[in-house]
Amino acid sequence: MTAVPHPLRWLTPVLALTLAACSGSSPPAAPAAPATAPAPAKAATASPAPSKDVAKTFTPPPADSIPDTPFGKMVREGRAIFTDTQTHAKAYVGNGLNCSNCHLDAGRLPNAAPLWAAWGMYPAYRSKNGHVNTFAERLQGCFRYSMNGKAPPPDSEVIVALESYSYWLAQGAPTGVALAGRGYPKQGFKPPQPPDFARGQKVFETSCALCHGKDGQGQKVAGRYVFPPLWGPDSFNWGAGMHQLNNAAAFIKANMPLGRGGMLSDQDAWDVAMFMDAHERPQDPRFNGNVAETRKKYHDSKMSLYGTVVNGHLLGSGPDR
Repeated sequence: MTAVPHPLRWLTPVLALTLAACSGSSPPAAPAAPATAPAPAKAATASPAPSKDVAKTFTPPPADSIPDTPFGKMVREGRAIFTDTQTHAKAYVGNGLNCSNCHLDAGRLPNAAPLWAAWGMYPAYRSKNGHVNTFAERLQGCFRYSMNGKAPPPDSEVIVALESYSYWLAQGAPTGVALAGRGYPKQGFKPPQPPDFARGQKVFETSCALCHGKDGQGQKVAGRYVFPPLWGPDSFNWGAGMHQLNNAAAFIKANMPLGRGGMLSDQDAWDVAMFMDAHERPQDPRFNGNVAETRKKYHDSKMSLYGTVVNGHLLGSGPDR
């Protein structure tokens, strides 16, 4: 398997990649001369601009207003699946995550990819798979990539329940309008300096390790994750959107440390995103047997570290011991 150098030389063999997830040991010291990355270009977006003054802001209905009806029962089931995916949709999950790990406050929180802002934007074309996706297909993709599992059938109770919950949260929201708080806030979000692995390791140790563990493998209580793993076998795979640096940095800036979003500087958010995404994780399910070819087809972006070499290890080729 041929190692593919990163197209912008973001990482070099002198980087000391921390993979204590496999050994349980403390991370090694940061390299003396860490590699840096050119400041990423502004991410393109195909989202339509909000029309006039409609729905610049939106507030979903409170959870205690779910109706006591057959439809309300399905909404509650969707909420249960979303907040405790491990219990209510385990057959389709391949890691230790729940949907609400990336979509905070049960999919309600602005700037944490809230469900109410996503519902009205589908069907939509997605370059990720090259065709127009329904909302059901978008949910299937979350199971396949972020949950490292398999896609529930589009007419399954799991998908119908999640659709029902999303629809209920979006009551009163306009269709086809990019609502304020949608996704993660990436507009004009650039680091003052190129993202840096060693700086990111320091940010992780001071601001992230308390919850996610010094090895990035999260924390469990009674065998269940209370804080999710950020890399390794129980985290999202190489096909998930969070493996892209701009997505991870924007999510971290707006929401982390948990409950204290906005505390980190822009630079810190980009640096720690680079550190997190420079670790191994489960393979992209679209992997065709060759990392270089898979990168060329699905990861040909400076925002992806898949298929780049870090400390002699080809990211995407399997666990680094």
